[in-house]
Amino acid sequence: MSSRAKKGLITDWWWSIDRWFLAAFLILMIGGMVLSFAASPPVAEKIGLEPFHFVKRHAFFLFPSIAVMLATSLLTPRGVRRMSIIMLAGALVVMVMALFFGTEVKGARRWMDFGGLSVQPSEFMKPAFVVVCAWLFAERSRRPDVPGNLFSIMLLLVVTALLVAQPDLGQTILTAATWSCMFFMAGLSWVWITLLGGVGMVGFLGAYLVFPHVASRIDRFMTGEGDTYQTDTAREAILSGGWLGQGPGEGTIKRMLPDSHTDFAYSVIAEEFGIVSCMALSAVFCFVVLRGLTIAFNQRDTFNRLAISGLVMLFGLQSIINMAVNLHLMPAKGMTLPFISYGGSSMMAVAISAGFVLALTRKRAENVSQTDRLVERTLAFQAPYPAR
Repeated sequence: MSSRAKKGLITDWWWSIDRWFLAAFLILMIGGMVLSFAASPPVAEKIGLEPFHFVKRHAFFLFPSIAVMLATSLLTPRGVRRMSIIMLAGALVVMVMALFFGTEVKGARRWMDFGGLSVQPSEFMKPAFVVVCAWLFAERSRRPDVPGNLFSIMLLLVVTALLVAQPDLGQTILTAATWSCMFFMAGLSWVWITLLGGVGMVGFLGAYLVFPHVASRIDRFMTGEGDTYQTDTAREAILSGGWLGQGPGEGTIKRMLPDSHTDFAYSVIAEEFGIVSCMALSAVFCFVVLRGLTIAFNQRDTFNRLAISGLVMLFGLQSIINMAVNLHLMPAKGMTLPFISYGGSSMMAVAISAGFVLALTRKRAENVSQTDRLVERTLAFQAPYPAR
C-alpha cells in the first residue's frame, strides 16, 4: 500500500480517488463478465457461432475498458475538457460518415467498420457532449458576455439532427433529457422550461407521425397487439426466476430471447439469479447516481458540478430505460445496460464516462465542499482577537 508521505502520480491518484465510485464501477464490470456466461451462449448457438463467442468478445473489450477508465481517471478537469472536445469532434465526423458509408442494420446506419471492428460513434459522443455542454454552461455562468447557453443549444441541435438521421430515437431522447437536466441545474428560467417542454412534446409527436417503427412500438406497448414477442418473453423470464432465480445456467426462457446478451440482459439476470439480484444491481446503479449528485452539490467549481451531474444522470437514465423496457414499463428500445450488456462500443464509451467521473471527483484543493468552507469561516469568526 502506498504511503501518503510518498509523492508520485500513482500515489497521488490512490489517495485522491473516490474509492466508492471505483468499487461500484468495477463491480458492474465484473458482473457483466459473469452474466455473459449465462446470456451469450444461446444467442451464439442460434446464429451458428461457437457457444462462447460473445463471452470471449466481452472479455476482449473488458480489460481495455478497465485500462481506459483508470487512465482517464488520471486526468485533471482541464484534461477532461480537452479530451472531450477532441472526442466530440471526432465522434461527430464519424457519425456523418456513418450516414453515407456506415453498415446498415435493420434500416439504420449507426456503425462504422474499422479494421474488422464495428464502432458506434454515438456512444462516444454522449459523454463528450455532456462534458462540453457543462463547460459551456459554466462559462456562461462565469462570464455573462459569453453565449455559452446559445452554443450548447446549437450543439444539441447538431447532435439531435445526426441521431435522428440514423435514425436512433432512443439515443436522441437520452441525450436531450440529460442536456435538459443540466440546463435546469445551470439556472434556466421557467420560460425556458416551458419552451423546452413544448419542443419536447412536438418532437415526440413528430417522431410518432414520421417514423413508422416508432409508431408501431408505441402502439404495441399501449394496446398489447402485434409483435410483442421479445417484451413478453422477457417478462416471462423475470417471472419464472422468482426471488432467488433458477440458478446459474439453469434458465430456459432466455434461450428464446434473440437479444438476451444485449438489450434484455436484465431479464436473464432475473431468471437465473432472481429478483433479489436485480434489486441489488439496481441499487448499485442508484448508488452511483446519488453519490455523484451528492458530490456534485458540494463542488466549488461550476464546471465540475455540472459535468459530474450530467455524467451520472446519463449513466442513470440509460440504466432506467433499459430496465423499464425489460419490465415492460415503456415501449421497446434498443438500449444497453451500462457495463452489463454485451457491446464493445458501449462498454468502452461507458468506461470513458466512468473515468471522467473518477477524474472530476478526485480530492483537490479547488474542490473543497461548501460545508467545509462554512466550517472554516465559522472557526475563523469565532477565533479570539490577538492581544494588543
